[in-house]
Amino acid sequence: MENIQRNCISYKVNKDNLNLISIVRNIKKDLVLYYHLIQMNFLTGLQYKGWPLTILQTLLVVITDPIGLIFMFARFGSIGEWSVYRILLIYAIAVTSFGLAESFCRGFDYFPWKMIRSGDFDRLLLRPRSLMAQVAGSYFHIHRFARVVSGLVTTIYCLRELKVSLRWLDICMLVMAFLGGFFTYTGVFVITSGIAFFSIKGLDWIYIFTNVSYQVTRCPMDYMPAALKYLFTFFMPMLVISYYPAASICGWTDSYYKGFLALPAGIAFFLMASLVWRFGVRHYKSTGS
Repeated sequence: MENIQRNCISYKVNKDNLNLISIVRNIKKDLVLYYHLIQMNFLTGLQYKGWPLTILQTLLVVITDPIGLIFMFARFGSIGEWSVYRILLIYAIAVTSFGLAESFCRGFDYFPWKMIRSGDFDRLLLRPRSLMAQVAGSYFHIHRFARVVSGLVTTIYCLRELKVSLRWLDICMLVMAFLGGFFTYTGVFVITSGIAFFSIKGLDWIYIFTNVSYQVTRCPMDYMPAALKYLFTFFMPMLVISYYPAASICGWTDSYYKGFLALPAGIAFFLMASLVWRFGVRHYKSTGS
């Protein structure tokens, strides 16, 4: 009897190990596929002779976006303890995170128009590869990366003006904040795509959680309406991936380790968005003619 139990336990362990190995192999294949798709779209974008001008155009838009805020603080000074560099630091972290998601998962943003309405999603279903990897790597616009570069430069500049000496732990927290923000904004794109299976088009109100969401960081946390604070903390963790890391690194909060919540919060939001995506795929009916 004991031998039978041992054999059953050994069989179950071996089966679990095989399942784990299979999952790891599938993830590796999906990452390789995603890399090749991004590389292909990147090289395709370089064939367009005007790509340096598109980068310059995007860079000018990003740089001039907060210029009204800068002029306001230059005219009226700080708002309590909130200086222009404090607000720009939080804003830059959010913008960098959004830029990463917009650059490397642009396919989900275009999904409702480029794949659902045209019926091109049917072709993806015929391929024995991850749908998320195929959609995420279907588009890559090189000029979108200008938002990431400008956000990183602004982050470094603001930290320097605030006279913050970065430790290795602070750098790790900042990287985790960018990754958490990447997962958060990618999750918003994925939710949009999941809903598009039923609406058969993009939803304009979803931009409240993308282009509009990082504009909320211009408002100091102490003066932000409670409804917005709860919305962008507990529903979409935009403040968790921007304000908490900045507050921890600069010493604005009593609990330093709150800044490390950015990455877990971003991953949790992305996993929730994946459920919406899976639900949409399960109920998808072809829209092509």
